[in-house]
Amino acid sequence: MKPVVLLVDDEDTIRLFLEKTLRDEGYEALTAATGEEALELTRSELPDLILLDLKLPDINGIEVLQRVKEEVPEVSVIMLTAFGDIETAVSAIKKGAFDFVSKPVNLEQLLLAVEKGLESQKLNRELFQLRRRLKIDMDDDHIPGESAKMKEIYDVVRTVAQSETTTVLIQGESGTGKEMIANMIHRYSPRHDKPFLEINCASLPEELLESELFGHEKGAFTDAKLQKVGLLELTNKGTLFLDEIGEMSLTIQVKLLRVLERMTFRRVGGTKDIKVSVRIVSATNRDLEAAVRDKLFREDLYYRLKVIPIFIPPLRERKEDIFVLLKHFLNRFNKQFNKNFVEVEDKTFEMILAYPWPGNIRELKNIVERIVLLEDDSVLRPVHLPESIRSGGTDAPRKSVVQHIEVALGRPYPDDGIEFEEMVRNTEMELISKAMKESDGNQSRASRLLRLNRDKLRYRLKNFNMAQDVNGDE
Repeated sequence: MKPVVLLVDDEDTIRLFLEKTLRDEGYEALTAATGEEALELTRSELPDLILLDLKLPDINGIEVLQRVKEEVPEVSVIMLTAFGDIETAVSAIKKGAFDFVSKPVNLEQLLLAVEKGLESQKLNRELFQLRRRLKIDMDDDHIPGESAKMKEIYDVVRTVAQSETTTVLIQGESGTGKEMIANMIHRYSPRHDKPFLEINCASLPEELLESELFGHEKGAFTDAKLQKVGLLELTNKGTLFLDEIGEMSLTIQVKLLRVLERMTFRRVGGTKDIKVSVRIVSATNRDLEAAVRDKLFREDLYYRLKVIPIFIPPLRERKEDIFVLLKHFLNRFNKQFNKNFVEVEDKTFEMILAYPWPGNIRELKNIVERIVLLEDDSVLRPVHLPESIRSGGTDAPRKSVVQHIEVALGRPYPDDGIEFEEMVRNTEMELISKAMKESDGNQSRASRLLRLNRDKLRYRLKNFNMAQDVNGDE
């Protein structure tokens, strides 16, 4: 993640020039022309470093520095000062500034000061980056559920949260609220005032995932110019949420098992054992038991992770939750967009109830958000719903695949957007189903058609509940 530098200067030409320079050097640059604007950006964006002009139109730079240091004491601040203000700049350093650079700015001197300022706050910079990347929407902390199953899950969450170290494996389809459950476990636990960090194991290649989890030493590999503190170290005494754990490579699974057994690890390229106290909560939409049988997931790690298993049923299996969720999201987006949807027509709710919701709570939330944003009404009517819901969802899978291909070929996204995860899943199912039919159910031949390892094909067949398509094998 790029270091974020906030540039504060009221002169447009200087601000634009330095912004371009910083971006060219690989930094993410934010700009502010006033002290108040700088303070707002500091609170909302948590910059890694601030380049702060001494003379601003509303608040002088010294006051901005003092307020920044009161609210975010860890951030590095470099003062920009005219030649005649050197004495003031020295005074600023005594009040917490990291350094100062005289105007007119010498770019080499400025960039060197920025580099040193970032280096001096290396650990805090890692924390800032994680806070930005993993910031949790507090409104998503609890999603209501009235079904007996969800009440049972909430009871389990409150009970298991009281144990500081017990591992929890949350399973369920995409969009069912696994991250929300993980967050609840942390917030109800004795670790609630410590870090809660998360990482999606499917979003990074093996080498990057290993570096993110365990960190690396300077020189561990070609681009390792600085030591990096990993998530396990940053989450010490807190909770680490490993989403899509089923996508983790076998190599990293071995290292994670060691962490669970000994609570120690080594950074990539390191020789020193680092001891931590971290609670591991993991989640997956895969069938991990099938993955264990297919040798795609370690059995010993599986049982270590699922000391407390929680399965979240899909929305279609707990329809009594749909109305309360609908009202919850309507209220939230009414406030956000200053709208007034206060009623739901009976016919509208009948259509919503009949729809299978393949994207679960996430799909419902996204649809309500689009409706409230785009429509001006006080009543939620059938005409506001997407065609897939009005038609009962019968053509949704095929339509999704067609839309997916059209977008991939360069056509514009549809006005109401796409359900990415649903499209990928449906596309996989269609391709596998077609290959199995053309192979008369023979897995080996279907694997060759798909250029897919047979174990991976078998895993997907089971995960998609397509085992009935299997008629034999070579």
